[in-house]
Formats: sequence, structure tokens, C-alpha cells
Amino acid sequence: MSFSNKIIWITGASSGIGKSLAIELSNQGAKIILSSRNIVALEDVKNRCKTASSIKIVPLDLENYSSLASKVKEAIACFGRIDILVNNGGVSQRSLVKNTSIFVDKRIMDINYLGTVALTKGLLPHFIRNKNGQFVVTTSIVGKIGTPLRSSYAASKHALHGFFDSLRAEHFKDNISVTLVCPGFVTTHVSKNALTADGSPQGKMDVATENGIQPERFAKLMAKAIRKKKEEVYIGGAKEKLGVYVKRFFPKLLSVMIRKLSVT
Repeated sequence: MSFSNKIIWITGASSGIGKSLAIELSNQGAKIILSSRNIVALEDVKNRCKTASSIKIVPLDLENYSSLASKVKEAIACFGRIDILVNNGGVSQRSLVKNTSIFVDKRIMDINYLGTVALTKGLLPHFIRNKNGQFVVTTSIVGKIGTPLRSSYAASKHALHGFFDSLRAEHFKDNISVTLVCPGFVTTHVSKNALTADGSPQGKMDVATENGIQPERFAKLMAKAIRKKKEEVYIGGAKEKLGVYVKRFFPKLLSVMIRKLSVT
């Protein structure tokens, strides 16, 4: 599959993985619809893409998921159709279970899970009518492995795997594919923006995040997985990817490894 003239809608496109992916796909000839809450940042991303005239902006807030049906109509109207939806928007977490307000748990699920599901359900009839479409979902390695300080974040990402595995099975005959992309540590502001126990952002970058894969490199690998219509792909350092396979074949060993991780 070539991205030339493909119409790709990306959420969480104002920074990090979404921003880098938009630039990469634009360089490969795609027409891009950019979405997030930050219109000013989206304009900057648009201007960094190869052909600004092939970039449209549809601001949205995943947390306000009851409004997303109208955003689907707005996005389709940009170019007349959508070929690929990249569900990339979301928020992370850095807090212990015992300290975390239930309202923080709810907010993370509203944004990461329900917002993504609502947008997907809104676009699904369009894909069914066209007998073609691809849902791409940025989940996480912690969508496969729960780790300390990320209980609700991990839960939201695990939920996405369950939902999209089911969707893939139900709509295989409609020529609709699903690609689940599981990042390890990527050098973005995800840890700075991560919610703490009371819902406030952490405001600093984790050491592991700071030493992660550069988002430009990640975007190239993610674009490759999208082009090949991979069902599930892990993009990260050797330790993160190893953890997925240890969980699969030696779950008790992984439990011991996870318990040794710092929770401070």
C-alpha cells in the first residue's frame, strides 16, 4: 500500500508521536486531517508538513465524546472520504493506586478509551459503506503489561486491545483492518502531561522517557506498520519488547521483574 493520496485522520496530532507521524505521512504523499484541542499547535504542524494545502484541521476534545459524531461529519467533508483513522490522542498517568482519586481514573478512561471508541463508532459506518478502511490505534506496551504508577493508564490501553480485537473480527468481511501500535518509551511530553493522583500534570519528564526513541524515528516505524497493515506491533527498546514475550511465556517471572520496578 502506498500513502499517495490516502486520506488519513490523526488525533493527538499537535505534538509527540501524532505530530511526527503527520509530517512523515505527508512526506509520503498522504492528505492529512489533524485533530487535537490545541489549534495553534495544529497550525504549526500543518506548516511543517510537505504540502500545507493537503492538510486540514478539525479541532476536537476526546474527553467530550458526546460531540464527536459531528466531528466525524466535519472530517469527512474535508476531502470527501477518510481511508485511515489514527486514534493517537490520549493522556498518561504517574500515581499509585492507593493515592489516585477515582475522578482521575474516570478522566483517563473517558479520554483514552471512551473518546477513542466514540470516534471510531462515528466513523465506522463510513468505512462499512466504502467497504474499505483502517483503524490505527496508539496503545502502549502497558496495554499488554501493567506496571507501577500507571494503573488506570494501563487499564485504558488494555481496554482498547479488547475493543479493537473484537471490531477487527466483526468487520473483516467489510475489508476493515485494525493496526494496534504499542510504543515503549518515546521522547515526547507524555510524562510531563501525565496525570498525578489529584489530576494535576506531573510537569517533568521521566528519565526513561527522555532516553526513549526519538518521535521522528518512531513515526517512520509506525508508518511502515500501517502500510503493511500489521495487526499488532511493538515499537520500543529491547527491554520493553522483551517484557511482552516474557509475559506471554513466563508470566510469573515477569511478575517478579515488575515488582522490582521503582514506584517513587
